[in-house]
Amino acid sequence: MRFWNFWLNSFILASQYNPPRFVELLMLMLAIAMLAIATISPDRPYLVLGLSLVVGASISILVREAIAPSPQTRVTQLTALLLLLISLYGFADLLQTL
Repeated sequence: MRFWNFWLNSFILASQYNPPRFVELLMLMLAIAMLAIATISPDRPYLVLGLSLVVGASISILVREAIAPSPQTRVTQLTALLLLLISLYGFADLLQTL
């Protein structure tokens, strides 16, 4: 029980300390879950939802870093840009196979 209480308190503290980063974390966690489900079942809605969440989170990260840079700005921007490019490639591949 202490383990779950620790994680719950960590999530609450993270959401209060930096809400945009917390929302981006939730979006990326949901995207990972949706993309994992999309690899198991061949349904397209899971893939589209996962890729949409990745696009939204990466754009949010890029905007947040442009407004208020963090100490590791370049690494964060490159990672967000890489996520954005991969997800856009996934959308292009999905549209091509339709």
